[in-house]
Amino acid sequence: MKIGMILDAEFPPDPRVENEAVSLINAGHEVFIFCLKYSDEKESEIINGIQVKRYSSNKMEYKLSALAYTIPFYSLLMKIKIECFIIETKIDVLHIHDIRIAQAVFNANKKIKLPVVLDLHDNVPEVMKLYPHLQKFPGKYIISSKKWKIKEREFIERANKVISVSPEFLENLEKRIPSSKDKLVLVPNTIRKSFYKKYKIDETIIKRYKNNFVILYLGDTHLRRGLKTAISATEKLKSKIRNLKLVIVGKNTTDPILKKYVKDLKLEGFVDFEGWQNVSLFQSYILASHVCISPLHRNLQHDVAYANKIFQYMSFGKPLLVSDAIAQKKLVKKNNTGLVHKEKDVEDFSSKVVRLYKDEELRSELGKNGMDFVRNKFSWEKTSKRLIELYDNLTV
Repeated sequence: MKIGMILDAEFPPDPRVENEAVSLINAGHEVFIFCLKYSDEKESEIINGIQVKRYSSNKMEYKLSALAYTIPFYSLLMKIKIECFIIETKIDVLHIHDIRIAQAVFNANKKIKLPVVLDLHDNVPEVMKLYPHLQKFPGKYIISSKKWKIKEREFIERANKVISVSPEFLENLEKRIPSSKDKLVLVPNTIRKSFYKKYKIDETIIKRYKNNFVILYLGDTHLRRGLKTAISATEKLKSKIRNLKLVIVGKNTTDPILKKYVKDLKLEGFVDFEGWQNVSLFQSYILASHVCISPLHRNLQHDVAYANKIFQYMSFGKPLLVSDAIAQKKLVKKNNTGLVHKEKDVEDFSSKVVRLYKDEELRSELGKNGMDFVRNKFSWEKTSKRLIELYDNLTV
């Protein structure tokens, strides 16, 4: 089968998209990816067997994407590009990654009527409520998350199959849209075995932190990810834990707020902002750490989705400290891979860190449980089987 994946972003990087595409190729399918380019990247190339087709875009189109369900300009512009992609590749099925570009895909597919698989990476309408530019003028008044929620329901009802990333997200969709029950498929965000089997250690990172007790955070650093809680806790913990270091690897536009907070608390010697780093360095940061965190704020998105970082942490046998966002709380408690703190609760976060610091045996036990879980039960090679089954049974 010739599968056309539609992504309204640059490619690479996107681990989920690449993982899905490579698995489908290994199962005997051809995969083409429609994606965007903002510079002089190649219009067409093959990456790990994926046939990548790039279409020129610009900052204006990018800004219009936020207004996709306020005014139709973005969908009209993308529709033209997607029609060209469908004609050029002669695909058999459309696989849409998230809902921002979904209207354009359905419009382009109106006459051809190819089967459509809708892949929901996130609960986008809920995530939108947390964007800073939607909480102030003019975004607050011109971009409606309610409209996006209405469109999400429409796309789910129109799609042949709908992929979701966690059991909690599936349950949420089934309650909201009972008619969708038979088309829902679980394909979690997990990591490929190559992440923990094929990597190189960066000795400079290992040496830099060899004398520290490292609390590590990887990924998007938006305020809703809870790093302010970890920074506040660091002020309390610095006198209790010898050579404490909070290491933050990632970035977001809200970083200046976090950095100012660190400066105001005079914690510059205890918090390292590493910025975004190449994924090939993640393993070294994890190996240099003692406790790995995911202090998410609770909301309708975080309660139903897993952060991929927790599987990266566990794959190297590191104990977790996560907030009580429902999905990650259930997973961590069920498999006994870490401790759980109440979201935004600095005292609770701090006490759990102290417990892990003092009890090396507990850290080892929790870390081993996590490693066993990821490597034997929850790697991408195992969880992607449902994706393969979906396409094996899809009628074209």
